[in-house]
Amino acid sequence: MTDRTSGTAYSVFDGFTTFDVPVSGATIHGRRGGDGPPVLLLHGFPETHVMWHRVAPALAREFSVVATDLTGFGDSTAGDTHSMRELATHQVEVMQAFGYDAFAVAGHDRGARCAYRMALDHPDVVTRLAVLDIVPTGDAFDRADKEFALGYWVWSFLAAPEPIPERLIAQEPELFVQHCLDSWSAADVFPREVRNEYVRHFRDPATVHAICEEYRAAATVDHQHDTADRGVRRIGCPVLALWDPSGAVVSWYGDPIAIWREWADEVVGAPIPAGHFMAEEAPAETLDRLMPFLRGDVRSAR
Repeated sequence: MTDRTSGTAYSVFDGFTTFDVPVSGATIHGRRGGDGPPVLLLHGFPETHVMWHRVAPALAREFSVVATDLTGFGDSTAGDTHSMRELATHQVEVMQAFGYDAFAVAGHDRGARCAYRMALDHPDVVTRLAVLDIVPTGDAFDRADKEFALGYWVWSFLAAPEPIPERLIAQEPELFVQHCLDSWSAADVFPREVRNEYVRHFRDPATVHAICEEYRAAATVDHQHDTADRGVRRIGCPVLALWDPSGAVVSWYGDPIAIWREWADEVVGAPIPAGHFMAEEAPAETLDRLMPFLRGDVRSAR
């Protein structure tokens, strides 16, 4: 494991250090900072751990914050199976490398899928779970319809047989990433250097391939894992669900809290007035919900 002082261009990460931690079959890149109870932050698509740049510094005033690139994303290397089960295990190994045997986790988009899988597979490890703008993968596929096919087009496109999506993205990586950022957000809140950071990784064929393999795993093994666990295993820790009030989660699934209560007993949540990328679009509002939840003040998180 290496741990070096960050030379990042993102000044809001001042005080954080960067790291590269070897795990089973991969290396996980990220940043850590702060002091207090440990919290793991997991990013979504098409981003990296940099998506937390407006939230992590505030959390670091009270918590020991670890923000990582998922396996195969960003500057983390790819693993073997690309399943969320493997991605979750790698994140547990990262936290154990820093001496954290139990911790809270907050995930957005793909990171939230990794986070709830972690809570199911490692119930003694995850103390609190925050999921931003998702319902479980199995529920999403089982309820899929025309709106899903058109709105979540990346699920089908990236899961298409190799090498179709890989080669098409290679032709216009910037167009692809910028379109996702712009079409899924309610406002342009991405600084140029942040956009460039997200695009940079999609210029790497190995990263694009790993991301496509993760989406292929979502449509196969991840769905199988959710199907096997439904009604058999439950998330034992408190859950906070946050969502875009005009986005797919609420318009397609109605009450996200009701869906999460099929998986966990203690669920609270609320919409955040933003688009899909709420941690960047509405960091203050996101923190207003996330902070009390992580402190254990469940009623304040409602």
